[in-house]
Amino acid sequence: MNKAFYIVIIALLPVFAACQQQTFTPKPRGYFRIDLPEKQYRLFDEPGYPYSFEYPVYANIVKDTLFFDEKAENPWWINVDFPEMNGKIYMSYKAVGANNSLDKLIGDAFKLTYKHTAKAESIEESSINTTNHAHGLFYEIGGNAASAKQFFVTDSARHFLRGALYFYAPPNADSLAPMHKFLEEDMWHMVETLKWKAN
Repeated sequence: MNKAFYIVIIALLPVFAACQQQTFTPKPRGYFRIDLPEKQYRLFDEPGYPYSFEYPVYANIVKDTLFFDEKAENPWWINVDFPEMNGKIYMSYKAVGANNSLDKLIGDAFKLTYKHTAKAESIEESSINTTNHAHGLFYEIGGNAASAKQFFVTDSARHFLRGALYFYAPPNADSLAPMHKFLEEDMWHMVETLKWKAN
């Protein structure tokens, strides 16, 4: 055998080695890293609104003029918008009275929350009782529900306010978990600083 044959064999060795079967280990699915802002709050206390509360500085208050493409029931419905997180807390206010009995309002809030049971793995309720006479329930909905955090509060006589957190993203509980936890603290802060005002 001549020298040229050995040179060809040596040159082809890397090709043969590359063709051998290699094991492949798939990496687990990852999620984008989210840099969450520092907690700071400011006061929402607009004239004419029957309530005030503190909300995060990284959120915007937007008046809600439409409810499912229809005109909002009253001018005191707002959205707390989190543009950096692509999320929003829809807040609807109703005055307790002849047309809106307290039992009906609580029943409606209960129905709206439990509509998520098709996708929910669990629904946990926590009582709300603040020194500013806001009483109600805070709901934590486990699983891939569209709205994982909701609440309602009332003074049991004149005021009723409901809030529901939504993200403009597929409702994947694992990927949204850091933002749910982060904004849950803000929702509790809003509830705990809520004050009712005379209409």
